[in-house]
Amino acid sequence: LLTRLGTVGKTEVNKVYDPACGSGSLLLKSLKILGKEGVRNGFYGQEINITTYNLCRINMFLHDVGFDKFDVACEDTLTSPQHWDDEPFELIVSNPPYSIKWAGSDDATLINDPRFAPAGVLAPKSKADLAFIMHSLSWLASNGTAAIVCFPGIMYRGGAEKKIRQYLVDNNFIDCIIQLPSNLFFGTSIATCIMVMKKNKTDNCTLFVDASNECVKVTNNNKLTPENIDRIVDIFTKREEVEHIAHLASYDEVKENDFNLSVSTYV
Repeated sequence: LLTRLGTVGKTEVNKVYDPACGSGSLLLKSLKILGKEGVRNGFYGQEINITTYNLCRINMFLHDVGFDKFDVACEDTLTSPQHWDDEPFELIVSNPPYSIKWAGSDDATLINDPRFAPAGVLAPKSKADLAFIMHSLSWLASNGTAAIVCFPGIMYRGGAEKKIRQYLVDNNFIDCIIQLPSNLFFGTSIATCIMVMKKNKTDNCTLFVDASNECVKVTNNNKLTPENIDRIVDIFTKREEVEHIAHLASYDEVKENDFNLSVSTYV
C-alpha cells in the first residue's frame, strides 16, 4: 500500500529509501511492485539494530538485489544519518518505531541540523515520531512522495508536536492522512495511520481518508486484501469527497481545527 501510494502515476523512481528499514521488507515490496527496472539507482535504508541490519542485507541478496544496487547502513538515523551523499530520494516508504526516546533537546546541535531546523522545534525527547517525519521530508526529492506509517497520537497532541504539524501544513507538505484499521500489525493492536507527504502538490488541501473498515478479519488480526488496497489507492488518486470516507480539507479548515490532523476530526 505504501509503495502504491508513493508511485501513483509513475512506473519508475530514481531511488527508494527507508530510514528505519528493519529487515528490509518495505524496500523489497517496492522492488516487487515496481520491478527491477522500476528502481533506477537502487535501494537505501538505515537500521539501528545490527542483527536486523544483517538480516536486511541477507534479504537483499536472497531477492537478487546486487551488491551495487543497495546501500544499507547500521546507525541511528536521527542522530547519525548515513546517506547525506545519496539523498534526495524519489520514494520513501517507512514504518518507524512508535514513540521511542531520542536525544532531542539534550543534543544542542540537533536544532541546527538541516533536517530539523526548518520546523523551529525538535520532536519531544520521549516521542521521536515526528523527528522521523522531518528527516524523511528533508531527504525527499522535489518530485517524490513519502508514505509513512504513524502512531495516531502525533496527529493531535499539543506542544512541540503541534508546532511541527503546523510547519508541515503551512508549507503544504502533507498530501493525505489515511486512517488504517486496528490490529494490522504484529505486536500492536493500535489503529495506525499513514501520512503521505509531497513537495510538489498542485493544491493547498489535505485529503483525509477513513479506511478503518477496509480490511478482512483473519483470526485475531485484520488484513488488507488486494481489493482493500485498490480501493484506498483509488480514493487517494481521485482526491475527491466520498461521503463518510474521504474529505478534502482546505488549509483554512485545518487551521481552524488548530492543526489537528486526526482523520476523525474531518471524516
